[in-house]
Amino acid sequence: MLPPRILRRVVLAPLVIVVTVFMLVTLPFWLVVTAAASLRLPPPQRRGARFVWFAVAWLTLESAVLIACLWLWVAGGAKRQERHYALIGWFLTRVYGAAERIFLLTTDIEEPEPTPEEQEARLSRPVIVLSRHAGPGDSFLLIHHLLARYHRRPRIVMKAALQYDPSLDVVVNRLPNAFVPRSTDQSGVTAEIRRLAATMGDRDALVIFPEGGNFTPRRRRLAIRRLEEKGLTGEAGRARDMDHLLPPRPNGAIAAIESCPPADVIFVAHTGLDQLVTVGDVWRKLPVSAHITAKWWRVPAAEIPRTREERVRWLYDHWALIDAWITEQRGSRPEAGTQSDGAGRPASRPPARRGWRR
Repeated sequence: MLPPRILRRVVLAPLVIVVTVFMLVTLPFWLVVTAAASLRLPPPQRRGARFVWFAVAWLTLESAVLIACLWLWVAGGAKRQERHYALIGWFLTRVYGAAERIFLLTTDIEEPEPTPEEQEARLSRPVIVLSRHAGPGDSFLLIHHLLARYHRRPRIVMKAALQYDPSLDVVVNRLPNAFVPRSTDQSGVTAEIRRLAATMGDRDALVIFPEGGNFTPRRRRLAIRRLEEKGLTGEAGRARDMDHLLPPRPNGAIAAIESCPPADVIFVAHTGLDQLVTVGDVWRKLPVSAHITAKWWRVPAAEIPRTREERVRWLYDHWALIDAWITEQRGSRPEAGTQSDGAGRPASRPPARRGWRR
């Protein structure tokens, strides 16, 4: 059970700062230990020192955010949303920079180049972002780009357990977001999505992960079985045709669209670190240089279907498009184990044009 907020503030937050100071003072020791432990490993598997450097960078940035939040509270700025969005942007930009230097992270993002008229229109209404959920830190990367590249104010519904992270707990709870306990049913999550979507302004972006979790073959089989048990044979059949994604849960996306009719919808596909789901996966399989490829499709509000049935089909259509794009990017057949239930492979398309690179 999550500790009360006051306990998290007076115990967990100071503890992060104490741990940060300890790690900074003992950093040479940890680097020597990890280097010695890695001597018998081949160079691609010598990840220990990199993880130590990244952990220290993360803790240092977390401590800086907590100190800044304390200062804002003392100065009476705890309710100033713009300052907190700026603080999140500062934190994520530096975390991203650390990942670039330590893990040699690169990112390619492809999106249609807008005309000046389209660009002006895009900045004058809210957006609903529907993204696949896979790999470590995909939500952090997405929020980073929304803030840094697109100057949006993201809103997101998250698991309540994430409040164990003190800086996330403090900053996110001061902004229009929602934390939901693990026991919350789908209707409770949908209600929070409606609440956040209904109050969006022109610069806001509501981020939703319709799959509800990271992809694994087992979760895919269970999701298809649930659809069949509900009598949704059409959706189950379409889910079998997708090799890399869980079937989308439409209630949250549809609730957001209904609650904010002026919003455009952006679909986000990404691949590159999909196979790194658990901490153990990251430790064992993180490559020497990490590369993420992403593509965004934007649907203007006027082109979004009007009825629920049409919106469910439309959502599955875009999920099939994302799945085919991932197959194309990987350039190989799906992983072993994902076709055990007869899933077919989507037809490939011509190579996509490369867009913005960082």
